[in-house]
Amino acid sequence: MVKWIVIAVVVLALIVLVASVLSVLGRLSGLERAGRKLERRQQEATKLQQGAVVLEQSVAELQQRAELMQSQLAVIKAGRGASDGKHSL
Repeated sequence: MVKWIVIAVVVLALIVLVASVLSVLGRLSGLERAGRKLERRQQEATKLQQGAVVLEQSVAELQQRAELMQSQLAVIKAGRGASDGKHSL
């Protein structure tokens, strides 16, 4: 009779162990999915950062062009003012 009690305790312990292992494996798959999701987000963030660098360069070029146009406009206005409203060209 003691033998059956020992066997029952061992079987019960094995069932608890299997349930625990299955629970942990279920959580690991969730962690794996979360890791893949984080990797995708990191790749998206890298692409966005590269796009931001390109955009920043474009803005700097536009700023330079605007400054050039402003200086050319100042020269044109100064030329008109110097010749009493007539074009100096």
